[in-house]
Amino acid sequence: MKKLIVTLCFIIVNQLVFAQQTNNTISIEFKDISRMEAIQLIESKTPYKFYFDLDWIQADKSLISGAYRNVTIESLLNSVFSKTTLNFIVLQNKIILTNNSLIYDKLAANYFATPTNTSVKNPNITTENPVFYRQYDSVNNYKKNSTITFIGKETKKDTTHFYLLSGYIKNAITQKPEPDIAVRVKSKNISTVTDKEGYYILKVPGGINTIETTSIIHQKIIKTVMVYKDGKLDIEVADKANQLDEIIVHNKEKRAVETVISGLVSIDIKNIKNIPLILGELDILKVATTFPGIKTTGEGSAGFNVRGGKEDQNLILLDNAVLYNPQHFFGFFSAINPYTASKANIYKGSIPTEFGGRLSSVFEVITKNGDSEKVSGEGGIGIITSNISVSFPVIKNKASLLVGARSTYSDWVLKSLNDESLKKSEAGFYDGIIKYNHTIDKKNAVELTLNYSHDRFRLTSDSLYKYSNRLAALKWDHTFNKKNKAALIFTNSEYKFNIDYDTEGTNAFDFGYKIDEKQVLLKFNTLLNDKHKLNYGLSSKLYNIDPGFLSPKKTESLLLPINIQSEKGLESALYVSDEFKVSNKLLINYGLRYSFYASLGESTQRVYAPNVPLNDATVIGENHFAKNEVIKTFNGIEPRFAARYSFTDSFSIKASYDKTYQFIHLLSNNVTQSPTDSWKLSDSNVDPQSAQQYSLGLYKNLNDDILELSLEGYYKRSKNILDYKVGAQLVLNKNIETELLQGQGKAYGIELLLKKQMGRLNGWLGYSYSRTYIKMDSEFNEEKVNNGNYFPANFDKPHDVTAVLNYKLTKRYSISSNFVYQTGRPITYPIGAYVYNNAEYTLYSDRNKYRIEDYYRLDIGVNIEGNHKIKKLAHSFWNISIYNVLGRSNPYSVYFVTENDGQIKAYKTSIFSIPIPSITYNFKF
Repeated sequence: MKKLIVTLCFIIVNQLVFAQQTNNTISIEFKDISRMEAIQLIESKTPYKFYFDLDWIQADKSLISGAYRNVTIESLLNSVFSKTTLNFIVLQNKIILTNNSLIYDKLAANYFATPTNTSVKNPNITTENPVFYRQYDSVNNYKKNSTITFIGKETKKDTTHFYLLSGYIKNAITQKPEPDIAVRVKSKNISTVTDKEGYYILKVPGGINTIETTSIIHQKIIKTVMVYKDGKLDIEVADKANQLDEIIVHNKEKRAVETVISGLVSIDIKNIKNIPLILGELDILKVATTFPGIKTTGEGSAGFNVRGGKEDQNLILLDNAVLYNPQHFFGFFSAINPYTASKANIYKGSIPTEFGGRLSSVFEVITKNGDSEKVSGEGGIGIITSNISVSFPVIKNKASLLVGARSTYSDWVLKSLNDESLKKSEAGFYDGIIKYNHTIDKKNAVELTLNYSHDRFRLTSDSLYKYSNRLAALKWDHTFNKKNKAALIFTNSEYKFNIDYDTEGTNAFDFGYKIDEKQVLLKFNTLLNDKHKLNYGLSSKLYNIDPGFLSPKKTESLLLPINIQSEKGLESALYVSDEFKVSNKLLINYGLRYSFYASLGESTQRVYAPNVPLNDATVIGENHFAKNEVIKTFNGIEPRFAARYSFTDSFSIKASYDKTYQFIHLLSNNVTQSPTDSWKLSDSNVDPQSAQQYSLGLYKNLNDDILELSLEGYYKRSKNILDYKVGAQLVLNKNIETELLQGQGKAYGIELLLKKQMGRLNGWLGYSYSRTYIKMDSEFNEEKVNNGNYFPANFDKPHDVTAVLNYKLTKRYSISSNFVYQTGRPITYPIGAYVYNNAEYTLYSDRNKYRIEDYYRLDIGVNIEGNHKIKKLAHSFWNISIYNVLGRSNPYSVYFVTENDGQIKAYKTSIFSIPIPSITYNFKF
């Protein structure tokens, strides 16, 4: 130790003396030479000699150029080594190079000072002491076997004590990015979570830091880094060898108690296989309805009602493209292939500013990426459907292709029924999806998704119904740098239906409808600093609607052809939002979305007299608009705000406010969404809908995050909600606005959710109390409903209880159950009769004054995993379930018929009034 002190003192004294005596300058020129050649040239033209480790220089393959006139040796060396991790010290005619670290000629003034208050620790304040690190150590041998990673190189002039450390976390085997992995600096209150591309960024203090990654399915990685500058640290993680207890559904890897978004449900497809559903079919959208605030009007119904919203107020996206009809087979199955989907994010509270065009919710479904390493796949075989998806590499570690297909063979069920009228019926569907992923380089990646689904059904021998979805989405992701990323997206969606009525008489016809949507989106993400994350961009979509046509199929037909004039509209938006980390306790997200809509020609629009009902008698003229001529425009600003305050690490409160506009409307006089419902654009006679929602929620994690408890409340007001006049004719109506009413809506409710994510027993319990009201008021009786008072919507169900539970008996065997209770939906009853002009008419109650019976159902299932051998052809999973095990005859609808004797009789229909068993075999290879 004494020798070491003497040596250091000698070096420092000699350095000071030499610095005082030497004031020579150098002139030299480099032209595309290596740094090794530059060192040799300096040594040949000056008295200086270099001392260094040869490995440091030989590892650098870059070339340098430059002309230097009358510069000091320090200036010359600073330029030569500016883009390297090498530092230097000049001692007389010796130049000693160091890698990553610096030799100081003096200590900081307060280096040996004793802190006055050691009880207070502020992670944002560092000392003025320089960082010392010995590269050569006879005990630890850091030179050749160092476990420390160096980021940047230290400079004496640097006054910054915090730096940005960023990088990507990938799977060590597949080399795919790993999202939702926690990254933290040990012993400091600094942490973050990787995004969906595996990217992270931390603001860390200079000097030695211990970086740790944590994940429930990956091994922990610990790295020691010496941070001198902003830099990059990529990390590879390995899967855990042990098998964890299964988690059925979870919000996000990042705990719900931490995020700023309220009312978010996130479903991972691979974890819903144990839930007993109708006919054993995996269905992400059916699982979504088991969460509070998301309802349907009944079994076999298409569409969703989210927090008091109508079916058309939900934006359903598949890889950014709109899916207009998300259901197969009258609503019994989802049109989204469960084996190719990865997860779904359902926003029913705080809706991010990048989404718009709907009032109530966003269902964002994300498909899987293919495996670029090897061929893999999975599928299922059930009593009604079969399903398979296969993934294979196109370019190893760069590009992959995922192909999925599903089909039904349900006709045998109809033919086996005792009802002779149904034995000639048919019903079936199929769908297919292709997704191509290509990682061009570290900054660019593209993906293409193509999806098609088709349904057909025939309930009588002369009528064939067909409907289909088609969508395409092309996405280009680009990373400008570690703080700025962008995505350019093109989508196209089409939905159409057709009715082929082929009778022997003169009334045979062909009836059809189509909507086509084209969209372009440009999204940006900017990380300003560790407190501000910006999301901003623009979007524009073009609607083309063919509202319907009727074509006679025979020349002798008595029917006249009908063609409703087409509709066109352009909807555009600009948006920006900022996630602002005010402190470790307070996080807010605020932003604006500006929406603009233009109704476009070619079109002829009726002009009605002001302040009177819209009908044939109040028409005062017509306006004709040429192709792409603007008919009418609408616009509005949509503020979005969300905030989260954490009282503790496991308890927080959230609040949000959202305003939304909707320029497209679903026309349906059915209780639920039907495959033959049509869409109508806003124009000069139909105004856009708008809504404002306020929400407040409490979130608590218990028992080391095993239990998650949330309580949320909301209040929503809506304007220009669509309803219909009594006896409205919505099909092939050239003047549909004369059948429509637009009024106000209000909805409110509370939602309670308890989830258990680990252990032998897992699942969730949900309860919601909610009310939804509509008001159609006018000074004219024909535009009034229920005397202009608020009345319940036909999907208003105050009480909703759901329990989804799974109990693991062993590693391979488990039992599961699904229980649902709901208040019966509103209905309008006949309450009497009256005679007018010698004819008897039925007198009905106020609209939706009564309710049908309450709904409840219990499903049970047994799940059998295949053996857990690592090496085998395929891993299997059996699901044996019974839907409606109690045989409850739940009413789907109640209708009234006037019999021949003049009496009015009520009839109840049920979809499933007996237990429905099913068995499904799933496999994965």
